[in-house]
Amino acid sequence: MFRGNPTRTYYGVGPVPDEPEILWRYPDRTMCAQATKGGETVTWCGTGWTGQPLVWERPDGITEVIFGAYDRNVHFVDAETGLPTRPRFEAGDIVKGSPTLDPDGYPLLYFGARDNLLRIVALDRDAPTELWARSAYESLVRWNDDWDSNPVIVDDVMYEGGENGWFYAFRLNRGYGEDGLVTVSPEVLIEIPTWNDELLRREGGNQVSVENSAALFEDRVFFANSAGRVMGLDISGISEAGAGEAAAPLVFDFWVGEDVDATIVVDGDGYIYAAAEQELFSARGREVGQLMKLDPARPDDPLVWSAAVPPRGGGDGGIWATPALGDGVLYAATHPGELLAVDMETGEVVWRDEIGPHAWSSPILIGSTLVVAVGCGILGGLRAYEVSSPRQPIPLWETSLPSGACIESTPVVWKGRIYVGSRDGYFYAFGEGGGRT
Repeated sequence: MFRGNPTRTYYGVGPVPDEPEILWRYPDRTMCAQATKGGETVTWCGTGWTGQPLVWERPDGITEVIFGAYDRNVHFVDAETGLPTRPRFEAGDIVKGSPTLDPDGYPLLYFGARDNLLRIVALDRDAPTELWARSAYESLVRWNDDWDSNPVIVDDVMYEGGENGWFYAFRLNRGYGEDGLVTVSPEVLIEIPTWNDELLRREGGNQVSVENSAALFEDRVFFANSAGRVMGLDISGISEAGAGEAAAPLVFDFWVGEDVDATIVVDGDGYIYAAAEQELFSARGREVGQLMKLDPARPDDPLVWSAAVPPRGGGDGGIWATPALGDGVLYAATHPGELLAVDMETGEVVWRDEIGPHAWSSPILIGSTLVVAVGCGILGGLRAYEVSSPRQPIPLWETSLPSGACIESTPVVWKGRIYVGSRDGYFYAFGEGGGRT
């Protein structure tokens, strides 16, 4: 799943390669498709935000990489060779977010797409097979019909937000049929609008989509919408299908005044960290900043600290990427093009470096190595830092794609390799020594 665990703080398994080269590139031709929204048709290629692949070691010994792409497919690739492991699953439109593999061992894959469907797909057939789908239009579509969020599953419940403006919890009812094949029969536990009349007055429209992925900590789930409303629900009472909002009362409600697409992360003490874009340049956004630490235990006054991320040289400011929790510091890649290290206690920016504009890929931290995408709009690639001294990262290496294309997707590190897709239409494995392209 995106960022590996329900608090969105897991980044993979090391080591990180010391001198990475491209081991393989998938597939043999570019992954591209046309998509139409609002009467405008655009060609999309490769993988984009958030787009982090998932990696898992199958019972048969094959390590498999699974990711959605802009060619309208979910792809299944052998991590060692870069060759297909099973047939692609074709959606009706581009797949932007990250898929989730069932955390309890059921052969099930969960993901959304731009064709307005949230899906559950079985992986124990000859080809990936759709078992269930939920249309965004089964609720009132307040904004859009995409599903960008990455589903999170805990105790047979799937939590997911939609660009239609709603937040859901589904009881999955997973099991196996008489034929031994996996089954699922989801029931709606909660279906909660992320807007209220006050928010609509503040926002001035209907832009209330949920594009970030829910984060869970103990008996709370946290998420935000594009109107800047950060919400927390008490899910300790979720049990009966159809119980509605009473099953998950709102216990945290904080407005930041700008779009929050980056996923909230939660530290070990239960503090949450939220990152906002800066497109509206609202008075509220100037007041609370674009990177903030919030204390859910103080719902009436939760702001512990905030930091401003203004534009540089025009354009937008703020953060699209999900920050990474380090040893006493928070690492954040900003849209204007900086990588920041921020003191988690005080909010002071203690270090910064240039990584290029349009930095939407989320940093990942493996041991004492920080990996981040660099150079969008210049020469796209990856860079690693040594962070044994968290406040003074030291560059270790940098590698660029032959195409120079942007990496918007979040990479994953798994046992000496880095896996990530690019906007050039391809997906890459980096590791020690050269390989197949």
